[in-house]
Amino acid sequence: MRINCPLCGERASDEFSYLGDATPGRPPSGASLKEWHDYVYLRDNPRGPHHEYWHHVGGCRAWLVIHRDTFTHEIFDVGLACDIEESVG
Repeated sequence: MRINCPLCGERASDEFSYLGDATPGRPPSGASLKEWHDYVYLRDNPRGPHHEYWHHVGGCRAWLVIHRDTFTHEIFDVGLACDIEESVG
């Protein structure tokens, strides 16, 4: 799989580290321990189009949000997490 980093250009996926689901929203102030537990530890494992966090550890060290199909590995869009994070959740 090749990932087109917005800062470095197209690179092999082994330069990146996968973090996980980019869609959960942070719990509000005063949230219960259960809400925090669920936010930190529980994630869906969808099959199909999905937004994910990736870190370009072997390059510019930027955090990315990648919209890709988890079944076919087709990548639809790549953006810097700081630019698109709020529109994903």
